[in-house]
Amino acid sequence: AASDVYKRQKDVNPEYGSIQKLHSRNTNLVTLCEDKCLSILANKDALFNADGSANITSNKAVLGQAQAYAGEFGISKNPESFAAYGFRSYFSDKNRGAVIRLSMDGITPISEAGMSDWFKDNLRAPHETLIGSYDDKKNEYNITFSNDTIETTGGHGLANIQLNQSALARGEGGGPSSGE
Repeated sequence: AASDVYKRQKDVNPEYGSIQKLHSRNTNLVTLCEDKCLSILANKDALFNADGSANITSNKAVLGQAQAYAGEFGISKNPESFAAYGFRSYFSDKNRGAVIRLSMDGITPISEAGMSDWFKDNLRAPHETLIGSYDDKKNEYNITFSNDTIETTGGHGLANIQLNQSALARGEGGGPSSGE
C-alpha cells in the first residue's frame, strides 16, 4: 500500500545536500551526501538514555537512526569518485578540495598528506569526471581527473593520482601521472 512506502522513507537533514551515494558496510548503510557523511542503522534503531548513551534495538523499519561522521566532508556531486576495499571507502569532496578515506576510525582527509594545495587547486576546477578506483595489489586509491585545465609533468587533459596506504601512514601522499 502507498502508506507502507511512506513509512520506509528516511529523511536526511536538507543542510547536508542531496544523497549521492549509498554503500552497505557491516549492517549499516553509509550515506554520502553532498556536504556530509552519515551512517544509517539498518533494521535497527538507537534508543538514547538520559545520560546520552545509546541502546540498539531491533526495528521493523528498514532504516533507523542517522548518525553523522565527525568532520565537514561530503562527496559533492561526484559519486563516481567512490571506491571501497574492505572496511575503507575513498571518495573526493570537490567542494572542499579534498580526497577522503572513511574507515572504522572515521573520516580522514588523505589529500592532506603532502598534496593538499594540489588537490584544493585541481579538484575545484571544472571536470567532466572524477573516477575513483582501488588497486588492492598496490594498496592504492586511484582518482582520475578528466579536463583540460590540469597540468601534470606530462601535459594537459587526463591526470591519474595514486594515494598509497603505506605512504599515507608515513605522512607521504602520492602523485599525479600523465594519462596522455
